[in-house]
Amino acid sequence: MILISFSVESDKIICENLRYLHRNPYLCSIDWKNNLMKRYLILLLAISIGFGKLLPLSAAEDSIRVSLLTCSPGTEIYALFGHTAIRYENKAKGADWVFNYGMFSFRTPNFVMRFIKGATDYQLGVIPYTYFEEEYIERGSYVEQQVLNLTFEEKVRLFQLLEENYRPENRTYRYNYFYDNCTTRARDKIEESVEGQVVYSEDGKKRSFRDIVHQYTAGHEWSELGIDFCLGSEADLPIGERLQMFAPFYMLHAADEAVIRQADGAERPLVLDKQKIVHLSVKVPEKEFPVSPMQAALILLVFTIVMGWAEMHYKKYFWGVDILLFGAQGIAGCVIAFLFFFSLHPTVGSNYLLILFNPLPLIYLPMMIYKTIKGKKDLYHWINTTALTLFIAFWGVIPQEFNLVVLPLVLSLLIRSLTHIIIYRKRHK
Repeated sequence: MILISFSVESDKIICENLRYLHRNPYLCSIDWKNNLMKRYLILLLAISIGFGKLLPLSAAEDSIRVSLLTCSPGTEIYALFGHTAIRYENKAKGADWVFNYGMFSFRTPNFVMRFIKGATDYQLGVIPYTYFEEEYIERGSYVEQQVLNLTFEEKVRLFQLLEENYRPENRTYRYNYFYDNCTTRARDKIEESVEGQVVYSEDGKKRSFRDIVHQYTAGHEWSELGIDFCLGSEADLPIGERLQMFAPFYMLHAADEAVIRQADGAERPLVLDKQKIVHLSVKVPEKEFPVSPMQAALILLVFTIVMGWAEMHYKKYFWGVDILLFGAQGIAGCVIAFLFFFSLHPTVGSNYLLILFNPLPLIYLPMMIYKTIKGKKDLYHWINTTALTLFIAFWGVIPQEFNLVVLPLVLSLLIRSLTHIIIYRKRHK
């Protein structure tokens, strides 16, 4: 019989975590098959959370291995960039756990609105490695493991930092997809645990947040368009190697080349060993939509040209086209304006697309339709034509990279306003 004794404080932490897991089992991504299995896993977690008191007392007894896990991208928009977690193994105690800073739940009240506003809370979760592995096998992703070259004391310190971070009052954090995410959190905890400083090599290549985003949205054109519409000019500024580590595979490559520089100047590589522990299973990628964004935008442009020709031929307005085009422009503008003025997300408050896509067309649409039906002159179309022409003329000097899909959309709006102006002049010669 083995008698395990915990301090009062440790007992309190374990109880709090058990109550929390019982209320929120979905946070651990575990498929609870029955109550017996659930109790068994909770007991294992309780023992593991408390085994900080049972850690070996000397490096000679060191059976601990700590690794950085990097998971390849999935098909959902929130999984396009991959994922990072920390694996903690203690073979002497039979412990093999994954600490994952990427836990969130769609059940959170007002989740969508909070996500748009940039007020999404993520959590540190802890699950057995076998369940983590099964999840990525099912997803069809591979997992790279980098065993960290830490001393016994550094491994103990890292576990203690993670244990402290997993307390109910500490585990929740305000997620920020560029500056504070599951990858940067794992990196920061590793850096806090080492004696000395983690030094990363620099390749000197100029990259921006948008450049890196485009690398991972390749093949997902609608997702890329949506992200491009939201990001502003700040996302196009060059960023250093450390900021590039927001992306899991940039962190993986940085860790490969990193060294731990000790106080005496001695250096050792951060990564001791690297291997693929979950292999890629071949799955046929699902196409987001049968028509690409560019194809859809070109179809809209051709439709606008044909309708404009028909209107000029018959010298009459098809004001339903105005509702379609300017209504969609205004709705898109409401989203961009909300992000620009109210969102806490980084880089969205410097978006030059607000010049084109803002709520004004939607607000003005009833008056536009009224003037169209009555055949009255509408200065809006003169102003809109001037603004859109200037935007196209200065496209190359505006300090923001625009998705090329924007160009046929702008031309559609421009042609629509020009059609109004030409028909009005023909009627009033």
